[in-house]
Amino acid sequence: MNSESQLREKLRKIEALFVGAGTAGERHAAEAALQRVRARVEELARHDPPIEQQFSLPDQWSRHLFLALCRRYGLRPFR
Repeated sequence: MNSESQLREKLRKIEALFVGAGTAGERHAAEAALQRVRARVEELARHDPPIEQQFSLPDQWSRHLFLALCRRYGLRPFR
């Protein structure tokens, strides 16, 4: 497992902690950890050029859903 995939796995776990936080303190701690991991993932992304992929979607609704999911997970779609 490379460092980027490890960071992405940590990111998923921290997001789960953030969603399930019972107190404000837990939520703030999870949010701070989330920001640190996202910063590290962005730093890794600057060193590796993005890979361009093409997707064909059957209708407008699928396209909107796909774009929303991309943005949710930090991917920057174009076109």
